[in-house]
Amino acid sequence: MTKKKIIKVALIVLAIGITGAGSVAYYMFNKPHRDVQSSAIDFTLNGSALVQEYLTDANAGNQKYLAETGDSKIMAVTGKVHSISRDKNNQLVVLLKEDGDKAGVSCTFTAATNPSAEKLTAGQTVTVKGVIRSGAGYDADLDLYEDVILEKCDVLN
Repeated sequence: MTKKKIIKVALIVLAIGITGAGSVAYYMFNKPHRDVQSSAIDFTLNGSALVQEYLTDANAGNQKYLAETGDSKIMAVTGKVHSISRDKNNQLVVLLKEDGDKAGVSCTFTAATNPSAEKLTAGQTVTVKGVIRSGAGYDADLDLYEDVILEKCDVLN
């Protein structure tokens, strides 16, 4: 092969590679988000039981509820509303925590589901559906317990 043919073939292969990589990137960027509210519930738990499961063995909890692919389990968690706040994105964050528990379940709502959470009051028992993002834990350096984190939440009852 001559030098011109080698360069021509290399440029064609490079163009095909760039086009393929660009197509994959475009597909991944425009891929629809998971619709948590219309998806089936994988686990139904009490908030205290979920927290205790993580505090007892975080690795087992992670294996059971979290996925490296990002498709973590969808949960329905029942608990008593401890506090209600807003995050920097103006989304409601409801903490489900029983009296005497070391940690709770932090439930972050979306702009679409905020209205259902605005009706909640402290002390009320509620069931919240959402996708789990992080388990409970204990930080010995700060002497603090970390809450279980649920995202894309909505009130079920």
